[in-house]
This record gives sequence, structure tokens and C-alpha cells, in this order.
Amino acid sequence: MYGLGTKMDNTMAVSRRAFLGTAAAAGLGLAFGAPPAGPRRRYRSLARFADLARHFVFEYYPWYAADPVRHWDQYDRHPPVDLASNYMPRLGAYSSADTGVLEQHARWIAASGAGAINVSWWGPDSFEDRRVPVLMDVMADYDIRVTFHIEPYSDRHALDYARDIEYLIANYGERRRWDCFLLLQDADGSSGPVFKSFRTILPPAETDCHGVTSPVPDFTADAVWRQQTDRVRERFKGEFDRVTLLADTLDAKRTQAGGFDGIAVYDNYVEPDTWRTHALDCSARGLLFSFNVNPGFDGIAMRQVPPGSCYRPLPFEPGSGTYDWTLAADRERARAASAARIAESFRTTLGLQTDPGLGNEPRGFFLVYVTSFNEWHEGHQFEPMKNAADLSAAERAAGYHNPGDGAYRLAAFADLFDDLSSTIADTRTPGSTGLERWRSNPEASERASSSGRE
Repeated sequence: MYGLGTKMDNTMAVSRRAFLGTAAAAGLGLAFGAPPAGPRRRYRSLARFADLARHFVFEYYPWYAADPVRHWDQYDRHPPVDLASNYMPRLGAYSSADTGVLEQHARWIAASGAGAINVSWWGPDSFEDRRVPVLMDVMADYDIRVTFHIEPYSDRHALDYARDIEYLIANYGERRRWDCFLLLQDADGSSGPVFKSFRTILPPAETDCHGVTSPVPDFTADAVWRQQTDRVRERFKGEFDRVTLLADTLDAKRTQAGGFDGIAVYDNYVEPDTWRTHALDCSARGLLFSFNVNPGFDGIAMRQVPPGSCYRPLPFEPGSGTYDWTLAADRERARAASAARIAESFRTTLGLQTDPGLGNEPRGFFLVYVTSFNEWHEGHQFEPMKNAADLSAAERAAGYHNPGDGAYRLAAFADLFDDLSSTIADTRTPGSTGLERWRSNPEASERASSSGRE
């Protein structure tokens, strides 16, 4: 994986955009206006991180299968033409066990500039857990690091939190001799694993649209979370400089009470113009914060809704716009809105995390999740989709939302990453991260082969 050691010249930038399959990507990530001079100067503080690419982490889902089908058939879909997604992937309804698919994913991730993935993990010996060894083998070959997002795989998942972290470190760190497990390095050089968890801070009860109040099955009291987080730190206090534990929540008070180090927001409906308020709240409590780069949300809807159900399909984000997906012009409007959200979220999270008046920068902490590489159900994937012109007649009839350029999201992220590289390059030691290893032959890079390595 290349990093940010030297300024990328035009030849390399154009090659990357060509590699991502973008017809009109030149300047895409920058078309929404450069950030003010103040934030640009602050970005240069990121030169303190020797491995900055590792601090950009794609959310990654290893839960797909093709024979028998898994996940592609959610909500009464019928693959291979009718998928549980509003977008047809460039690779079709693939399997997460297919090494050719995994290698293509690794090439795309490497081309974007990101240096790590955050794997959705559903407990020991789950379908997703069994995919991890081969996934890590491939990512290690491409110098991409792997960490884990602990999912709510049972109502008692919180009670197994410390045990799960011990399992992940033992099996995918120690036993593999740390070949690609992400040990996040702070600006001062201290390092350790970082774990994110979903459905962490929950209310004890919730009231539905009919006014019926019911207990939340996986609610966990803050004191129980504190026992779990304390156990993690006690277990690993002699092995790492620190272990960073992040909760996917906006409730800073309960995050602190539960013993977590900070928050890591996944919800793309939490708009970037609200993030400063949450960053201030975290900073006042001595908590870290991580806000995600994202293109918004365009999730699939249930086709068969039971009578009396409180289910309502979620609106398109950003802007909750209404689109006629049969019209190319409307699909391009949606593309433009998503591209604008990518640029806005990228610059907002960088601006907050490099602000010396907030908590992250003085502590030398920086971490950006990218939501997501391949969560196709929710429509916020950066993995390339088919270009609209490449859809089959049957796929067009299925009503997919694919725009003209199916790789625009990854290209937009790559352009923003390149701009960041250019901003801080003059303060980095030339050659410090191996940018020279990037190959300028995009056709060779994209060919799938068992020996193709970046």
C-alpha cells in the first residue's frame, strides 16, 4: 500500500482515476470548492502520522454468498438479476469466499488511498468469522490492515464483549504474527488495536408507532459495559500501549460511563453540520471522536410489509430528495448529491479532528471510517457498481439506481485523498511511506491473477 510520503504528480493521479474506471473524474473530489486556508494549514499536522493511510478505514462486509445465496436475497429478492440492493455491483452477486473477488476488492481499496478495513464480525465461528482467514491472507498480500466491528449477534453480545476481543486478538493477531492486524499508531508513536461496536448504548425500552412500549432485548446497563471495558484493559495492559474502544453512539455521557474511549458514528443520517456539537461534547468529557466519510444512504425497501407494521422505508440521503429512478437525469442528480456528501463529510471530519481546540488533535489521535466499502443493502457502498450503460435489459427492468459512472464514489474519495497528500507532502519526509510502489499501469493492476500484488 502506498501512503502520503511524496506528492502525487499528475501522471499518477490520472492513472489512479483511469484505474477506477472513471470517465470524467478529474477534479471530481475538488469540484465542490477547496477548504478554507485555516483547515488546510491544520491538515498539515497530520504529517505527524507515519502511517496515515492506515487511519482511513473502510467498513467491510464478508457476509455474501452465491451458491447457496446469502444476503443478496434479503427482503424477498431473487438473484442473480434481482438483488438486495438498489445498485448492481460491477462484480454481480459475488461470494465473500471467492479469492478473485477479494483480490479485486484489495486492488480497489489500495487504489483509493485507504490502508485498512473494518470487518463486520458476528461472533466466533459465525459465517463472517469463517471468512476472515482467507480475507486476511489477501489483504496482507496487498499491505492492507484489518480490524473488526463487533456486531449485535445475540441479545447478550455485551456480556461477551471482552471475550470477543480476546478471541479476535488471539486468533487474528497473535496466531498470524500480526501480519495484517491493524495496530493504530498515534502521533507520538504509541500503538494498539482499535475496536468499534454497534448497538452499544441503547435505551432500556422503546415505544412503537402504536404507542406500545416494550423492553429493548439487548439493552445493557452502563455499569455492565464498564465491567467489560475494564476487563479488556486489564487483560492487555502489558501487551499494547493502549487498546482503543469506540461505541457507535452520540451519547457521550453514557459512552464515558461505560468506559469507552470515544464514539465512532456509523449512521449516515447524522449530517456533517451537526458533528461539531458532538465533537465538543466528547472533548469536554475527555472522549475521542470519529465521524465517517460517507455518500449518504439509499437502502432497499421491504416488498411485503405485514399489516399494522410500523416499518417505513428510509428516505434517500442526503437531502431526502425524490427521484424517478427510470430517468438518467434523476440518477445523475442523486449521484451529484452523494458525491457532494463525500466531499463534505471528508472535509468536516478532517477539520474537526485536526482542530487544536477539540480533543483529538492534542492527544495525537486521528481515525476516519469510510461507510462503507460494500454494504450494498443500505446503498452507501464505495465498491464500484456497473455503469448504467453496462446494465443488461433485465437489470434495467429491475429498476437499479446505477448512474453513468459506477466508480464515481471511489474516484471521489481517491481525489480527496490525493488532495490531502498534496497539502501535507511538503512537511513529510520524502519516500517515508512507499508511494513510489504505486504502479502507473492501471490495466495491469486491475487484471485478476493469483500473483498480482501491489
